[in-house]
Amino acid sequence: MPVVPGAEPYRHEGGRVGVLLCHGFTGSPQSLRPWAEYLAARGLTVSLPLLPGHGTRWQDMQVTGWQDWYAEVDRELRALLTRCEQVFVFGLSMGGALTLRLAARHGDAVRGIVLVNPANKVHGLAAHALPVVRHLVPSRPGIVDDIAKEGMTEAGYDRVPLHAAHSVRRFFKIVDGELPQVTQPVLLLHSPQDHVVSPADSARILSRISSVDVREVLLEQSYHVATLDHDAERIFEESYAFIGRLAPSVGEKGSTTGG
Repeated sequence: MPVVPGAEPYRHEGGRVGVLLCHGFTGSPQSLRPWAEYLAARGLTVSLPLLPGHGTRWQDMQVTGWQDWYAEVDRELRALLTRCEQVFVFGLSMGGALTLRLAARHGDAVRGIVLVNPANKVHGLAAHALPVVRHLVPSRPGIVDDIAKEGMTEAGYDRVPLHAAHSVRRFFKIVDGELPQVTQPVLLLHSPQDHVVSPADSARILSRISSVDVREVLLEQSYHVATLDHDAERIFEESYAFIGRLAPSVGEKGSTTGG
């Protein structure tokens, strides 16, 4: 299936500091594209992959699971590490969970992480019914477009495939168990008014990671997809300042940068 216009992956070869960006469940790189372009314009090497099963039609997600999504970002991280001296990982929603697992498993190879409305759990009674219901009903209404800013839309699926939802629920449990292995500097930005991911998820993550360099920022003017919302510029600026503090060579080119 062809990729939906705007949902294509994005890559930019910049300097010796790299950033991997991970989009959310049923979303696409479009939700993070302005963020990626902001970083690229400031000289960073940027990778924003399209997760398997995303960016085409929701039925394509039915045959994918968390192992596929994680394998994709793991490959992208390893590729960045061959070209850059320092690499950061950023994630939105489920992309935040992918980011946390990369940090837990790759250790010091990941210099720091930025999380925006990270997901940690599928809440509610429906979550407990997923193992059975997914065999009876293929999908439910989608979770995209939770944006306060008028006229802004997210390129994502209008249906949630339940086999994939079951897989992401299992993935969140795995990541939750790995949170104490996260030791890197963390910038966590979240929206008090989020209709997709509970603010309890951010609190849970902050309470379980082992990082000592942690900053929490509230995005008061935005809903879930804050990277396309009123607080987008603040996210971009805060994340760039975070990189600049930890990697003073940001924007500089070096022999480690590939073509």
